[in-house]
Amino acid sequence: MTFTPRPKQLEVLAYRSGKMGVSAVPGSGKTWTLSRLAADIIASNELADDQEVLVVTLVNSAVDNFYQRVSDFIKEASLLPHLGYRVRTLHGLAHDIVRERPELVGLADSFQILDEREAAEICEQVAQAWLRSHLDQLTAYINPDLDESSTGRLYRQDLPGLVKDIGASYIRYAKDRRLTPERLGERLAALPLPLLLAEMGWEIYSDYQRALAYRGAVDFDDLIRLALDALERDDRLLARLRYRWPYILEDEAQDSSLLQEEILKLLAGRGGNWVRVGDPNQAIYETFTTANPKYLREFIARRVVQSRQLPNSGRSTRSIIELANYLVDWTQRQHPVKAVRSALKAPPYIEPTPPGDPQPNPPDDPSQVHLVLKKYSPAEETQAVAGSIARWLPDHPLDTVAVLVPRNERGSEIVDALKNRGVEVVDSLLRSTSSTRNTAHVLKDLMLHLSNPGSASRLAEAYRAWQRADEQSEKVSGDLAPELLRKCARVEDFLYPQPGEDWLEGTGLREGDPLAYARMLEFRELVRRWQEAVLLPADQVVLTLSQDIFTQPADLAVSHKMSLLLRRASDVHPAWRLPELSDELAIIARNERRFIGFHQDDSGFDPDLYRGKVVVATIHKAKGLEWDRVYLMSVNSYDFPAGDATDQYIAEKWFIRDKLNLEAETLAQLKALLTPDEHQWYQEGEASQQARLDYVRERLRLLYVGITRARKELVITWNSGRKGDQAPAKALGALYQYWRDKGYESA
Repeated sequence: MTFTPRPKQLEVLAYRSGKMGVSAVPGSGKTWTLSRLAADIIASNELADDQEVLVVTLVNSAVDNFYQRVSDFIKEASLLPHLGYRVRTLHGLAHDIVRERPELVGLADSFQILDEREAAEICEQVAQAWLRSHLDQLTAYINPDLDESSTGRLYRQDLPGLVKDIGASYIRYAKDRRLTPERLGERLAALPLPLLLAEMGWEIYSDYQRALAYRGAVDFDDLIRLALDALERDDRLLARLRYRWPYILEDEAQDSSLLQEEILKLLAGRGGNWVRVGDPNQAIYETFTTANPKYLREFIARRVVQSRQLPNSGRSTRSIIELANYLVDWTQRQHPVKAVRSALKAPPYIEPTPPGDPQPNPPDDPSQVHLVLKKYSPAEETQAVAGSIARWLPDHPLDTVAVLVPRNERGSEIVDALKNRGVEVVDSLLRSTSSTRNTAHVLKDLMLHLSNPGSASRLAEAYRAWQRADEQSEKVSGDLAPELLRKCARVEDFLYPQPGEDWLEGTGLREGDPLAYARMLEFRELVRRWQEAVLLPADQVVLTLSQDIFTQPADLAVSHKMSLLLRRASDVHPAWRLPELSDELAIIARNERRFIGFHQDDSGFDPDLYRGKVVVATIHKAKGLEWDRVYLMSVNSYDFPAGDATDQYIAEKWFIRDKLNLEAETLAQLKALLTPDEHQWYQEGEASQQARLDYVRERLRLLYVGITRARKELVITWNSGRKGDQAPAKALGALYQYWRDKGYESA
């Protein structure tokens, strides 16, 4: 696709040096612009042979996009692709830094990196152990009015889950502030009065870190913290990296955390070159991470920073743009709670593309914006949306359509309703499949066998990998095949036996375990096929393997990204053969290169591959994507509260007294430890009230993100909740009235 810069994009591309902040609206082409800027810098011949433009982005699907687009731009300039730039997520960058000198931050060369799933499992185990020993410490927070019938579920399920969530939030915040368990323990010991929640978090944090140390491992939050430690402790390392990366381009900067900003600020230096691009109105991860849009806003407001805007968007019709802009205006000027009016800000407003733009907005049709204020129960809303889609699809077989929900539970309900109507559904953005790391392990073990086909041990590991490739497949109980294969004297006697010399027949499996025998036959046929494929380039071998062993779209998408990595490695190292390229997959399997960012199972999803099918996703997972027709469901006062006294909040558990948000209260007590005597200012309940306002702000931004996913058609509905006591979200009511006042019909 040819990139023709718009006037506002040209202003960004005119950048030559220094610090620049860019506010970019949804669909403004910021990734294209930043990629072109990287290519322009490389083509300017300002870089030495051993220097690179460093591009930092949020998720790994964006890493692939940047690599491809920068490469294409460089080819247009008749330069060699894959040279002069490095694209990393924050975690990938942190890994690069720590690997320079792991001993500097107390790590062995062989340190492991735990993925989110393993870290969550350890945190859960530690939290449950703490709860078994300290249940009495939480009694004071339990609602005293609970009846006995509720206590069984409370102590078996709800309370353990809450303690785990509190522990995870405490650990995440402490690491973002670079607070060690030892330092926090000293602060707690010096208090004249106890802070019980802070002590609970500290004990869970301490046990969690001990579990990591026992494994010789760090988690992703440690990796970022240690990268900053390394830069601060070694001036020569910092100077070397500043020289290596004289230009830093940061995408999705609205989701930057304190540590991310500190790392990039150090790498850029006081007079360095640092471009930050993002949209604070799309900051929707504060609830799950330590990200905060204030860091980008404050950066852009500095006098030494060049400020630019990318306001033009060709994604949506003028009507949808108008609706999104009104949500910003209403929030800033009319939201009933003044404290949250800063949630959405403008300028820049979204502006249509200028005349003659090569990517014009879709033809406008206000009648395709449907704001439905009819009161539905959850079941009625599900059936109404499913029925609408079933009627719409036959006339739009080439269009894309999505149902976006605030929570996974609602997504599962609409998936079932659509399937019951015979509608083809894509729900891979809802469901979790094999983890990225497991997918890498499987492919790595298969590739290692192909790189050493005569090894019986490699063949045995390949069999194990094949078994665990599909978590839904039937496994053979007590399967002895791996150990039998490990003892096979000649692999050829199993794979390509001569008549009368079939090693498999000599194992006794045919009579002793017919199911295992059948599995071995199936495995043998697959290995023969894979060995024939080794003459293909390595990236094609990976795709061949993945098509044979994976069934879930997310696993196939991850495999595709791994094949792209091997293709890039082959381009950079043309002498590498299968053994070296297999080692690249081993690096991923050890989690030393991170494919996923804040979204688990990040898969680089492309809506245009699913025309005529219905994609169901959470609004969070839909960020960065777009569809011709979008349904936004459950836009009610529970999923999108406005801060009213009667609103209910997900983080305020039914079994906790006084509507306290214990996660927020715990973090408030932790913050009280950071300044001497500040603990005396802690007042119970204040943090819960502040957390409500923060949540309201984030949900307004989430609604904005949902609206701006739609290209041509938008349908918004709400439901009255399980108890029938919910109302339409205040924002939906305001949008509905605005649309009616303009003379447009709404349902």
